[in-house]
Amino acid sequence: MILEVFPSGPLETNAYILADKSEAVVIDPAVESFVTIRDFLRGKNLKAKEIWLTHSHWDHIGDASLFELPVVVHAADKGNLENPGSDQVPCWVAIAPVPAARFLKDQEELKVGDAVFRVIHTPGHTPGGVCFYCADKGLLISGDTLFKGTYGRVDLPTGNPADMKRSLATLQLLPRETQVFPGHGPATTIGLEAGLEID
Repeated sequence: MILEVFPSGPLETNAYILADKSEAVVIDPAVESFVTIRDFLRGKNLKAKEIWLTHSHWDHIGDASLFELPVVVHAADKGNLENPGSDQVPCWVAIAPVPAARFLKDQEELKVGDAVFRVIHTPGHTPGGVCFYCADKGLLISGDTLFKGTYGRVDLPTGNPADMKRSLATLQLLPRETQVFPGHGPATTIGLEAGLEID
């Protein structure tokens, strides 16, 4: 399986490519990520089938419209995908609206080639925040729920500290050795982030 990260845009948002058996998905196509991701896919002869969103903040959806791929998101984050800026989160970049092709559900299984990922609904940073977990590979794409040494902001208009507390507790049930690939910054593990407290 291929997992590649492309820090992009003014907030150095981590866009990802997941690929297996020549099939790929793009996760969180950040502002200014399109050309780099397109060229990587072409260079590896990979065919992208969908865009998976961990949430709909502008820095994670910025280039989604450029790919001309179906975009999937949790229903609770539908509004800002289809009407960017409606979440009232400060944004200084023009973001094109994108229709949701379908909605992610908690515990739903998604496939890329032979790799199976489970959707974990993790509200707190946004109401529709999700993570993508592959048990066989021991990895989690955590979006802006969990970072190295901290968790996603809950002081934004979309934030909810009580939800974030529950979401972090859910993630702590995963194996401690699970590799965590966040929406910003370096990778970490579930074990290293044990005991994070909500301020």
